[in-house]
Amino acid sequence: MAVKPSKADKKIAYDQKLCQLLDEYSQILIAAADNVGSNQLQNIRKGLRGDSVVLMGKNTMMKRSIRLHAEKTGNTAFLNLIPLLVGNVGLIFTKGDLKEVSEEVAKYKVGAPARVGLVAPIDVIVPPGNTGLDPSQTSFFQVLNIPTKINKGTVEIITPVELIKKGDKVGSSEAALLAKLGIRPFSYGLVVLSVYDNGSVFSPEVLDLTEEDLIEKFAAGVSMVTSLSLAISYPTLAAAPHMFINAYKNVLAVAVATEYSFPQADKVKEYLKDPSKFAVATAPVTASDAGAAPAASKEEEKKEEPAEESDDDMGFSLFD
Repeated sequence: MAVKPSKADKKIAYDQKLCQLLDEYSQILIAAADNVGSNQLQNIRKGLRGDSVVLMGKNTMMKRSIRLHAEKTGNTAFLNLIPLLVGNVGLIFTKGDLKEVSEEVAKYKVGAPARVGLVAPIDVIVPPGNTGLDPSQTSFFQVLNIPTKINKGTVEIITPVELIKKGDKVGSSEAALLAKLGIRPFSYGLVVLSVYDNGSVFSPEVLDLTEEDLIEKFAAGVSMVTSLSLAISYPTLAAAPHMFINAYKNVLAVAVATEYSFPQADKVKEYLKDPSKFAVATAPVTASDAGAAPAASKEEEKKEEPAEESDDDMGFSLFD
């Protein structure tokens, strides 16, 4: 008969497993496991099997193992995980793409009834329509102020009703009514709260960012740095081109207002002395344009000649 391991042996085995995972994986998803059953958790493990490992446990044990492992290896980046171990959470160690793993975890959600005392994670709205209940059940609807009518011997809800608001606790009347209607309004599964990647911790919303979003945010940051640098006259790589252009404009303005000149200002002074050069520069006449003008005038003359002949014809009468 096999001897059952003691609690101390289980703790030692758990500590070794967690330390092994910390050495092997550099990407970890911290997920909340509220209202997740063992069968559901087993299905999640099967779905992630291959490049990911789900590890659950007591927060105190996980924190202790992480601290000892950080002291042993000298990798203090693991200490960033400790503040995240609050509540009923688990760790998902993965070597795959973080976004794909997060989306895979979100697939394993199971519908659940509204139990008394639960805090509603979403708004619960009862849709209008026939409930299939006999008229003796109208007391439930009256208590909850739900407008109904009797249609063909059954209770029918007239308009949609917001039965429970997000964040409110489910009462006994609401739970009984939803159970009679066969409505399972809530769904539960592992919910990713934070992401750990090589010592960095960030929100899972970051995984939804595309390359276009990153480029847009980077451009906005560069623009802010440029504006600040120009405002305080502090040279930076982003503001340098604008500073050189502004300096050139200032020197050019001095050269135009005085006798001082330099090669880049000579051409500007030349244009200012003879403004007609601006028109020549902006509207050059090409040979094709010059040849097209006479051709167009000839076509206009040809078009006008038939018009004159038609006018003469219209001047005669059929009886002349």
